[in-house]
Amino acid sequence: MSTFSAGRAGNALNRIEQSPLFQGSVIFIIVLSAITIGAKTYELPPLADRLLPYLDNAITVFFLTEIVLRFLACDNRRRFFTDGWNVFDTLVVVGSLIPLDNADAVLIGRLLRVFRVLRLVSVVPELRSLINALLKSIPRMGHIALLMFIIFYIYGAVGSMFFAGINEALWGDVAISMLTLFRIATFEDWTDVMYETMATFPLSWIYYLTFIFLTAFVFLNMMVGTILDVMTREFHRDSDDQAQRERDEIVNRLEVMERQIGEIREHLIGSDGGGRN
Repeated sequence: MSTFSAGRAGNALNRIEQSPLFQGSVIFIIVLSAITIGAKTYELPPLADRLLPYLDNAITVFFLTEIVLRFLACDNRRRFFTDGWNVFDTLVVVGSLIPLDNADAVLIGRLLRVFRVLRLVSVVPELRSLINALLKSIPRMGHIALLMFIIFYIYGAVGSMFFAGINEALWGDVAISMLTLFRIATFEDWTDVMYETMATFPLSWIYYLTFIFLTAFVFLNMMVGTILDVMTREFHRDSDDQAQRERDEIVNRLEVMERQIGEIREHLIGSDGGGRN
């Protein structure tokens, strides 16, 4: 196959893969897959129960065709699997090929079919950007989580020292105290816990209010601020990357056109030489 034909086929596949109709079809099939997974958890009429396996097989074939089309439409196929989302999609699709009638692999096959719903994240660019930003913010949130653990441990030790005699089920040791503090941090009936200790220690409200202020206001806002900061940076980076991809696409198209014009010129010169002879 000539470079002209290969380039034309690659452009055609790329147009199909990037077309709104194809992308909408993929999203529709993912949603349909989620519906079929949920439907299997109910008692269905016999006809629907018999049709679901055929529908599941058709969805699997569609996903397999879609991932092959994306691979063939990729400009640099060697770098296709360097993208984590492509690896994830491929693993989910290949895992869906596990037959459900195999008793040993039935659980794995069902789990991988459940994970097909997550493909909606890899298909929708906005969701993919959110997940990427969340993953990149985890290292920074890890330091905040470590600081929160230190605060939990200190307050848990203090609570166990002072309140264990009041209610051992809530303050018996440091671990139980930290669980109680987590309940307080989520505002789950925390006033009942506070009033119980205030009957013995009237100033214990200071303990609870300072803890809630640190956890519910300071650390939570730090977490949200970290995620927003990463998302803002990712948004600007995606905008720059999109502009760079558009420039690269224009350059690639110009190169393809130049090669095609060269092949046409060589063909015309060869035909002209043959005619003269």
